Amino acid sequence: METTVRSATTTVVIGPAHPVRIIGERINPTGRKALAAEMAEGNLQRVADDALAQVAAGAAILDVNAGVPMADEPALLAEVVELVQSLTDVPLCLDSSVVEALARGLETYKGKALVNSVNGEEDRLEAVLPLVKKHGAAVIGLTMDDSGIPQTPEHRFQVAKKILARAQDHGIDPSDVLIDPLVLPVGASPNAGRLVLDTLRLVTGELGVNTVCGASNVSFGLPDRPGLNAAFLSMTAAYGITAVIANPLDETSRLGILAANVIMEKDEHCMNWIMVHRKPSS
Repeated sequence: METTVRSATTTVVIGPAHPVRIIGERINPTGRKALAAEMAEGNLQRVADDALAQVAAGAAILDVNAGVPMADEPALLAEVVELVQSLTDVPLCLDSSVVEALARGLETYKGKALVNSVNGEEDRLEAVLPLVKKHGAAVIGLTMDDSGIPQTPEHRFQVAKKILARAQDHGIDPSDVLIDPLVLPVGASPNAGRLVLDTLRLVTGELGVNTVCGASNVSFGLPDRPGLNAAFLSMTAAYGITAVIANPLDETSRLGILAANVIMEKDEHCMNWIMVHRKPSS
């Protein structure tokens, strides 16, 4: 199964026959005080710089989030979408917990966006899925529901099935739904990584839809986060992940993704790996 997302000029295909796609995570003020302060003041220079740097580092899609406290998030997200689309041709992933912000972002966006996100909560399903259908977007489904974050892969799988079924009820094709198995920090929850891998196995094996995860969450609070992220990214690739929300400017993590593509036969003749390691001629 293939998921396509588009900007005005560029199409990106996500699927098991393609390399794991990197969705650049840095245009997000959460945990970035300087970026949040600048965005609150209307200064989007760092947003522009991050957009260009992530694409140069290999991001196929850019996640854009404008969740700045006390800001007019719908207006700000629309402004960020317009700015980033004026700078780069890659498709965007519109990231917000505010439905009105998603609506404004989708109205502004040129192409077929990826929406981040919906989950198994009834109110969220009924608020977001009609927007996704209206704008012909694709959507990320988080495997949590009204009872919270499930603690077994089987429960997360059931939530994934529910999201997929409800999306189809709204006329959304399964190819336009990417399931997120929910990565939590292993420092706080030792079985968090295993839960993700087992959920991926169930989702890819039994539902056949594409999958995505916020991989860097796994290392939160631990030393050598890039090393841990890279190992986890490679493991998720072996379990069928088709896209990751990650920082392409983190060289260790980026190489982990590229290495996984080589091992999983998604880098023809290892050319991407070779090109990355080829020293420039003097």
